[in-house]
Amino acid sequence: MVRKLIMMLVVALVCLSDSGLQTVAGEKLKLVYQWSQLGTGGNSSQSGLPRVTFASNIVEVSDERFNAYGNIPMGVTHHKGFLYVTIPRRRSGIPATLNVIELARNPSVNNPVMEAYPNLLVNTLHRDYAADPKRIVSVYRTQVDRCDRLWFVDTGYLEYPGTARRQVQRPALWVINLNTTRSVRRFEIPPEMAEFGYGIPNVEVDVDPTDCERTYAYMPDYEWQRLFVYGLVENRMWRFEHNYFSFEPRGGDFNIAGHQFVWRDGLFSVAVGGLRHANSTEKIVYLHSMSSVSETAVSNRVLQNETLARLGNDAYVRAFQHLGERGPNTQCSSHAYDTRTGVLFYAEINRNSIGCWNTSKPFSPENHGIVHLDNEEMIYPADLKIDVNGELWVISNRLPIWIYSQLNVTDVNFRIWRQTASRAIAGTICS
Repeated sequence: MVRKLIMMLVVALVCLSDSGLQTVAGEKLKLVYQWSQLGTGGNSSQSGLPRVTFASNIVEVSDERFNAYGNIPMGVTHHKGFLYVTIPRRRSGIPATLNVIELARNPSVNNPVMEAYPNLLVNTLHRDYAADPKRIVSVYRTQVDRCDRLWFVDTGYLEYPGTARRQVQRPALWVINLNTTRSVRRFEIPPEMAEFGYGIPNVEVDVDPTDCERTYAYMPDYEWQRLFVYGLVENRMWRFEHNYFSFEPRGGDFNIAGHQFVWRDGLFSVAVGGLRHANSTEKIVYLHSMSSVSETAVSNRVLQNETLARLGNDAYVRAFQHLGERGPNTQCSSHAYDTRTGVLFYAEINRNSIGCWNTSKPFSPENHGIVHLDNEEMIYPADLKIDVNGELWVISNRLPIWIYSQLNVTDVNFRIWRQTASRAIAGTICS
């Protein structure tokens, strides 16, 4: 334990000296759940370490045998005592790509029961992998809006290794009413918008403060470096293209858990921020690529203008503002904005940390801080969300080890964390 604390202190000091970023000073995130790997029965792994179990004793998925090692949880969203956890189908043998954990029924940090959402049938593949608009193939991350609706993109794509990968069905945006557990909208992404769905890792929802119908969904595509916008009232989709959506050559170098690799992921995360002006409803929207340390901002009025989008890049190119760089090694997956504090939080995968920036301050490295850093337990924070109560939720999953090496299934590999945003930033540069 002493050795671990010393290592964490050294890493924090290195980050401070190398990039000017502020060290951790607020309340660190609290561990909610942890597990070594997902299972189909029993309360613990053979080693006695915790693992999540699915509610049903599932042995086979279609003609695919259950594959515990291939079940890698990727996204987490909290809403009214329920955690919505996603497991994208990057390997065969995954019972459900969209799942839910009820916090009240799982008070222990170990062994939460995970249930398919909205049910197992909707998550089950056909034996012949036939397309079915009533079923979900693969989901990376979700979002819940203030109107109790769950939004997500079903990529429709099986990212199995080699020749086994396939596009089962068209990628589609789903909207589910969490109060009734019924789908209120399924919109297939037209082929002229996106040929494949596997490059759409996130969805951000922008809801009018007085009208739930006036809602827009922003969906980044890191593969083709585009931003898709869907209007609920219009029931149409349009897209934006910009050179800011590409990866940065110097931002593509990663060193995580001893594994050095290069990723070229473009536009990856979108976060709806605060009001652009005091007496208006116009909001600032923040965007960034995964293989990048830069941030971009644009008005939500620009994104919601379908006519402008269809005019092409020349019509809106100057509407996107390059804010600057966060600092070295600050590449991140998801980021989210807290309306109470005005702080933007980052899941910094290259530093195994959660970063922050108070949007009332200039965008510069010295104004970016760290609210949590752990090179042993928070390896690869894959997703970050802020719920309606101002609580920060993070899931870490050691993904680079899973891709480039081998997870030790007797170790705790996956964790879910939480902390109130205001407590997380207390005493940091972001407060």
